[in-house]
Amino acid sequence: MAVRDGVVAWLGSDSVGVEQFPHAEVLDLDGALVTPAFVDSHVHLTETGLCHTGLDLRPATSARHCLQLIADYAAAHPSGPLRGHGWDDSGWLDGSALATAAIDAIVGDRPVYLSRADVHSAVASTALRKLVPGLPAGPDADAPLTGDAHHLVRAAAGSLLTAEERSRARTAALDAAAAAGIVAVHECAGAEIGGLDDWLELRALGRDGAGVEVVGYWGEAVTSAARARDLIAETGAHGLGGDLFVDGALGSHTAWLHRPYADEPACTGVCHLDLDAVTAHLAACTEAGVTAGFHVIGDAAVTTVVTALERVVEKFGVPAVARCGHRLEHLEMVDAQQAAKLGAWGVIASMQPVFDALWGGDDGMYARRLGAERAAGMNPFALLASQGVPLAFGSDSPVTALDPWAGVRAAAHHRTPGSAISMRAAFAAATRGGWRAAGINDGITGTLVAGAPASYAVWETDRLAVEAPRDTVQRWSTDPRARVPALPVLDSGVSPRCRRTVHRGVVLHG
Repeated sequence: MAVRDGVVAWLGSDSVGVEQFPHAEVLDLDGALVTPAFVDSHVHLTETGLCHTGLDLRPATSARHCLQLIADYAAAHPSGPLRGHGWDDSGWLDGSALATAAIDAIVGDRPVYLSRADVHSAVASTALRKLVPGLPAGPDADAPLTGDAHHLVRAAAGSLLTAEERSRARTAALDAAAAAGIVAVHECAGAEIGGLDDWLELRALGRDGAGVEVVGYWGEAVTSAARARDLIAETGAHGLGGDLFVDGALGSHTAWLHRPYADEPACTGVCHLDLDAVTAHLAACTEAGVTAGFHVIGDAAVTTVVTALERVVEKFGVPAVARCGHRLEHLEMVDAQQAAKLGAWGVIASMQPVFDALWGGDDGMYARRLGAERAAGMNPFALLASQGVPLAFGSDSPVTALDPWAGVRAAAHHRTPGSAISMRAAFAAATRGGWRAAGINDGITGTLVAGAPASYAVWETDRLAVEAPRDTVQRWSTDPRARVPALPVLDSGVSPRCRRTVHRGVVLHG
């Protein structure tokens, strides 16, 4: 492969082609894989970086273990606010949940914010709760916060971060992305995520064009085309969507369901935006030619958005809606009829395959929350692909790790029979799919063909050959006719290690 001025100039194996570039710097990769670089279609960079620089609770196997991790970190960092992420009680053997009283016993009067794995609930110390008027009192004062209460305490915790802490976190997140072979991320920002200041600082960080590319989405509902245009101008975002919450998450019992949760019969989740609000936002964005999007997980939330899209299609027509490239983030509970409509309207499904790997299956969190029958329909990649719904894959980091190969593996090895897609389709969704979701539809970005941006990653293959059976390792082909050539078989769970990441000819990692 020859690269000139950040563009792939030539691919081939014949010596005649090589002779076209007699003065080129030559890099012999000694049998490594070269692939198009990945795009992560849903991230939260500052929070991701805070996991890298702060308290990571994802390893916790029980409430007791989690409290010990908190105590150890608090002892090593004896002053100031404390922030952690990643506890997931759905898999804890002791069945306990974190509580404010237990946190207070460790940290005293320090402000502490500890978000659950899905970032839709959190435990807060009393000192932090005092900063937010109107939080639940009495018996509920000890329980994890969800819904609007969580949004408020999350904002209060964010306000305690210094500019240096935010900057260090973002740098750590972008470095981690580059080290994972990722050259672009879709930052899902919003007033209820990190706030406007956090997004503007992140946007300024990425303006030099020398690092991982950041495509921003701002999650704020609008009711007029004029406001949609103004908000795009004010924020510099690519679209008005991302985590614009229609509902919450299954793990926190806040995803909005038609029928109650199997393990909490009095609960059907949380509705943040009703049908009229969703319709108004979609209509305003479509009229303005702006990409709209929503966070939707529960089946009631999906039904609300599909119904709103029907209304907007009736008003503006399919071409006007399709041109905007509206997006649905997560889209975990969608049926065949809805999938067919979304495919016809050009609506993009921005999904996270590792969710199924973590929480799917007969004994996973989905089955406990919904029952086995409803859980079997979660994350139906094959159904969506069969109905022509464009797929873009991401991590929702810090909910899951920045590991795009793990996402490809999870999509191709879905835990529900019939819901998986091929390894090639999964890889395409994690590369070309991310560019397409960002509105780049030139047919070559995200591939390795002559004329494409030189955005690629180089992967060590020896690790796969050693840790996986040798006959399961397929070498990457750079044949330009092969669009998505043979990929490594990832059955062993081992991901290739990134040796180098290059974006538009600039080395980002390695």
